[in-house]
Amino acid sequence: MGIWHQIAQYLFLKKKEKNEEPGSLIKYMHGINRISIFLFLFAIIIMIIRFAKSC
Repeated sequence: MGIWHQIAQYLFLKKKEKNEEPGSLIKYMHGINRISIFLFLFAIIIMIIRFAKSC
């Protein structure tokens, strides 16, 4: 359950300090990381489904 909480916390990242604006490069980096996490989870789900069908 801990890993799912960490993933959810990262995907719905909120600013810790209200006065600080993150740079645009940091925003892009977080966006790309979110896309890669979603693609990884999608691939794992597809692999599990294919494995379950073959058994």
